[in-house]
Amino acid sequence: MTPIIQTIMLHRKQVDVLRLDKMTTGGIGNKYYKLRYNLLAAKEQGLKSILSFGGAFSNHLHALSAIGKQEGFQTIGVVRGEDDPDNPTLQDLRNNDMHLHFISRQDYRQKNDASFIRSLEERYGSFYLLPEGGSNSLAVQGCREILQGAKQDYDHILVAVGTGATVAGIVATPELTSRVTGIAVLKGEDGLSEVVQKFIEPYEINTTWDISFRYHLGGYARYNADLMEYIRNIRDENELETDPVYTSKVVWACADMLEKNEIRQDEKVLLIHTGGMQGWTGWNYRFRIS
Repeated sequence: MTPIIQTIMLHRKQVDVLRLDKMTTGGIGNKYYKLRYNLLAAKEQGLKSILSFGGAFSNHLHALSAIGKQEGFQTIGVVRGEDDPDNPTLQDLRNNDMHLHFISRQDYRQKNDASFIRSLEERYGSFYLLPEGGSNSLAVQGCREILQGAKQDYDHILVAVGTGATVAGIVATPELTSRVTGIAVLKGEDGLSEVVQKFIEPYEINTTWDISFRYHLGGYARYNADLMEYIRNIRDENELETDPVYTSKVVWACADMLEKNEIRQDEKVLLIHTGGMQGWTGWNYRFRIS
């Protein structure tokens, strides 16, 4: 896949942005890499259905429904909460022929329990099981290919972190020696660094890496007026469209780290735009933004 890189100005410094949103069909970004080897595994196992979990505005379920339909899979989304026919994300899932299974928030906490998975198998038959967010060892394998074709002479690479597979794949990129910083979009550490460490254990690691928890701006998919203004400024000043959940926080973090000299002016920096632009539709609906 041919890399698309855009150069922007942050805090009087040129910074490169790897545009995964422009490199992948439908702008699904990193989700393409996370799903790639999982879909191959499902095919090799002869499974016709793929089941996964997410909220009513899930980027992961959105990407799975689109790619699953394209590849001929029946997809099943176990969705936390109640149905809302007006929710544009759920409308997209249905348009992509994903079967939606709504459960209470209390029941959703059982999503990793073997007995709960068996009850889903009794209802839907055999399926390929993907965890919430799509993060597993095969997702990491796919994300090791994100930097393929891109120059790897960067001193510092920044990428958003949700469930950990994408940053793990970047850290485990063959022969990469850059410093990698993951920008957590979730509030609270909740063992995320340990999850990433476990993901990268099978690989030879030449990078140094860390996860910053300073830039969640209230947590996952939380409305923040300052961030909304910042997103508009990024667009107006750099002609860079970002999403409100992931990449905008990476750009915010990079600018702040430059200002604090945590990233030096003489370092060559790469930000990874992980896509998720479709999330704006659900975001605007959720927060009643016209």
